Amino acid sequence: MVLCAGMRTDGDTWDITTGVGATALFVAAARTLEARKLEPLAVDEYAELFCRAAGGEWAQLADGAAPLHKLRSNDFGRHFVNYQGVRTRYFDDFCVAAIAAGVHQVVIPAAGLDSRAYRLAWNPDTVVFELDQPLVHAFKRRVLTSTGSVARAIRREVAVDLRNDWAKPLHVNGFDAAQPTAWLVEGLSMYLGGDAQRQLFDAIAALSAPGSMLAIEQMAVLPDVVLDRLFDDATERDDDGELRFLSLIYTQRRDEAATWFRCHGWHVERTELLDLLNVHDRPTPKIGRHAWFTFNALSLVTAVRADSSLRTVPQMESLH
Repeated sequence: MVLCAGMRTDGDTWDITTGVGATALFVAAARTLEARKLEPLAVDEYAELFCRAAGGEWAQLADGAAPLHKLRSNDFGRHFVNYQGVRTRYFDDFCVAAIAAGVHQVVIPAAGLDSRAYRLAWNPDTVVFELDQPLVHAFKRRVLTSTGSVARAIRREVAVDLRNDWAKPLHVNGFDAAQPTAWLVEGLSMYLGGDAQRQLFDAIAALSAPGSMLAIEQMAVLPDVVLDRLFDDATERDDDGELRFLSLIYTQRRDEAATWFRCHGWHVERTELLDLLNVHDRPTPKIGRHAWFTFNALSLVTAVRADSSLRTVPQMESLH
């Protein structure tokens, strides 16, 4: 079985409630629930605004309702919220390291409902380029404008499809390839085919001046037999949350990010998601449960293109 058949095509598109776009709302809902814990790993106050604006099940979750929603389940939901908590913290810490390193240019491919331009204390004159589909930008802009939210950096929307050439629109919007850049590739690679991911990596490398930094989440390509079992298990339980996620993953071979960037001259550190959950004392799924397979396939990579003054990957406090 090709899992993405009938769901993903090379030219498919989406808004914030459909296809890949809907994963942004799923993440926002998980961040909303994470922020309400007694000791949250990350607090994204904008996530709740996006959920309320989307209405339906997302607004119900923001209101503390929807007790049967998959994100409130003790199995998939609990682990997915923990996963988003540690992932958000990892990328937040990466941004703090970039700020400390003096980076003033940030690019977020597939930005979705990322609110870091509003949440974090950026250096003066920092420009944050957010790349995504036009309809996703439109929803986000409407919510932020209607709530009077003010960015803490210069935020520029770049309407692109990452499967096409996006470097030119990025330059048109003021990107300077001669300046160090911080790249945030969060929750993206598993939704790209192998060729599209390689094009993304090639573009990042070509556009990165010395001193540029990268944080990327990656998922190993799961064998079809494993994907079949995961999909069948979720179908039997009518687990809509997992079905949404699994049906959007590309199954083609993809380059391993840490290896690719190391081979292209970047200094790299890789952290397994399961290790990151353990560091933060968050429970992991039991081995033998379907969710364990996908968690075990996820890792986070931080890399820097070295220059004479920056030759190691900046340290992020949450990992030590």
